[in-house]
Amino acid sequence: MARANRSPTLITQMSAEPLDIPLLAPFAIATGQVTALRNVLLRVTLADGTEGLGEAAPFPPSGGETQETALAAAHGMIPLVAGQDAAHWRPLAASLTAHFEAHATARAGVEMAILDALTRSWGISLAQFFGGAQTHLQTDITIPIETPAQMAELAQRYTGMGAGVLKLKVGTQSGDDLERVLAVANAAPTCDLILDGNQGFTPPEALALLTSLAREDVHPILFEQPVHRHDLAGLRFVTERAGVPVAADESVHTAADALRVAQMGAANVVNIKVMKSGLIEALQIASVCRAAHLSLMVGAMIESRLAIAASAHFAAGFGGFRYVDLDTPMLLAEDPFKGGYVQEGMNYQLAQVRRGHGVTLN
Repeated sequence: MARANRSPTLITQMSAEPLDIPLLAPFAIATGQVTALRNVLLRVTLADGTEGLGEAAPFPPSGGETQETALAAAHGMIPLVAGQDAAHWRPLAASLTAHFEAHATARAGVEMAILDALTRSWGISLAQFFGGAQTHLQTDITIPIETPAQMAELAQRYTGMGAGVLKLKVGTQSGDDLERVLAVANAAPTCDLILDGNQGFTPPEALALLTSLAREDVHPILFEQPVHRHDLAGLRFVTERAGVPVAADESVHTAADALRVAQMGAANVVNIKVMKSGLIEALQIASVCRAAHLSLMVGAMIESRLAIAASAHFAAGFGGFRYVDLDTPMLLAEDPFKGGYVQEGMNYQLAQVRRGHGVTLN
């Protein structure tokens, strides 16, 4: 193709490199613990000189990917991406899925960088690209599995920061979980509580915890993924008896998964995470959920401001997300990025972003 006739959105270059950021404190859930963000930074450059940024955030306990596998997959994607037109983002995403289906976080980071570059080139924000439904989101903040006293201390700290919803990691011993949740409920009586089991319960154990909490007049607004991801019958068992909304998280990686959950009545809510599916498949999942009258939640792995901003623009642009769990930048010891949103308490304002997801390196 003659240089003068090249599309300005032709992808001329792509690169991938490690992105390491320490956490303020170890972060423990039912399936494991991490002490640092070990992700991958993606860069895509277009023919008009525009650069887009993306982040792949593997979380081995949940998805099986590591920084090393995500980095290798991203490098393997370069021949599929370089020379393609970012404006043809859907067939490009389909090609990445066909060749790297098992590497969801790497695909998510590459798609993020491509769409960031494209929307920067076009002069619109990523939220506008996804529909422009909203200009702000209110996130919860997560308390990892710690002692009851430590969790209560975090609850008080986060309430002072403006948190209205606290998400509690549970899924170890039910008696211990009960003590932890009650400690947080007493420390932050004005906050709504979300429980996240991360697949740590059997169906009867999940229901037993809810029953014990109800006796203490504690009623979570959501119980997220209480049972194993493949146990949709068990998830439905909990959903039918819980008395509170139940969310599918690890059970849903694709639109087909969301459809299966809807057909079975296995959950009331689906937690969409870009790192499980990629941005393009996330759109498909959200559309299935909306058609099936499943409530929408947006969540994240251990991600920096970069990936969180992209997810915030996706959720705000599409609109209608009842639950928002995009708090992980607040758990990091440092921030190598700026932009993407303006944070006021737990509120993310996106209106000031004019191009792409708005995140740049400090």
